Amino acid sequence: MVDPRTNYATIKIKPKRQVSILRRHPWVFSGAIKSIEGTPKAGDWVCIRANKGAILGWGHYSPGTSIAIRILTFGEDQPNKKWWFDKIDQAVRVRMDLGLFTEDNNTCRLVFAEGDGLPGLIADFYAGVLVIQCHTLGMHNVREMLCKAFAQALGDNLKAIYDKSSKSLAKHGGIKSEDGLLWGKIPENHYALEHGNKFNIDWKKGQKTGFFIDQRENRKLLGKYSKGKKVLNVFSYTGGFSIYAMKEGAQEVHSLDSSSRALEVCEENIEINSLSNKQHKSINTDAVQFLKDELVGDYDVVILDPPAFAKSASAKHAAVQGYKRINLRALESMKPGSILFTFSCSQAVNDKLFTDTIIAASIQANRTVRILQRLTQPADHPVSAFHPEGQYLKGLVLRVD
Repeated sequence: MVDPRTNYATIKIKPKRQVSILRRHPWVFSGAIKSIEGTPKAGDWVCIRANKGAILGWGHYSPGTSIAIRILTFGEDQPNKKWWFDKIDQAVRVRMDLGLFTEDNNTCRLVFAEGDGLPGLIADFYAGVLVIQCHTLGMHNVREMLCKAFAQALGDNLKAIYDKSSKSLAKHGGIKSEDGLLWGKIPENHYALEHGNKFNIDWKKGQKTGFFIDQRENRKLLGKYSKGKKVLNVFSYTGGFSIYAMKEGAQEVHSLDSSSRALEVCEENIEINSLSNKQHKSINTDAVQFLKDELVGDYDVVILDPPAFAKSASAKHAAVQGYKRINLRALESMKPGSILFTFSCSQAVNDKLFTDTIIAASIQANRTVRILQRLTQPADHPVSAFHPEGQYLKGLVLRVD
């Protein structure tokens, strides 16, 4: 039980706003706060209480942001060392039970924030190197204990832990931090394996933690559609989809991205997988402008996997228009019988809205379009039943006639 004499700040919730907490939703928005007793700073633990005083839970405080508190435990007990070790152990066991630690796969998301009951923490595993991103100062403050917990849970599977939190913390409260090695030693000649495909992970300079693990199963599916085909991978980044297409016998693959560094890594990935550069072409240009100016009717399979167009609810309308424009341009010129893999990773754009947007683009393009498959994030990006916002990746496989 929590000692009532504790020095932790107490935050009381407005009567009508505590319902979501009782339903175990892990976010407390700033507008739900009735009063603050004490002077909590960013990253501090706070005790969350109902209007009449009952303890609702404990969380990390983030002043100046829309999500003021991320709740880690519900009820009276504050997380202790054992709680942290148990949470990390549970997350690792889930991935092992999923069969993600095998001879041909050593890449997975090991912790997915709210999906694993650890809001504010992302941890991606790349062949023994764990890259973590803390999205709250509270989570960043316990990183040394997290290292110990990961080391215990992973044992000999873990070689190093790299902290890449500087950008994610800067976006959540303007906190400054430096990226760097937290634990262990980075192995030399280090490559990650995903379904038998090798990838060079640029966690220091690359986007997010260096790779987009959430597309693992969708990349595998794309490979099945690619044999003997000419494939265009738009917003290709380091060529994840491209490698799978080439491995499965695509006739030709073009990778298009605005980042010359990403395309350099893409070409490195082609080389380490012993694939022929004669099958591949890198196109270093702005993807949106390319789709506006060029036709894609020469391709049998087109992949549209843009970055998040909406990072907040206020940007939703602009995002929908952006998705419609790029899909419309592709649909207008794709040849009959071709396949479109199209995605949205914008949390603010739900599955129905994304599908409706693609339908609207199809109508405007005057094309017959069939939805062959609906796609989402893989099981190592679990969605908490109490936090539906965790389902962010939407995808459609379309046949265009």
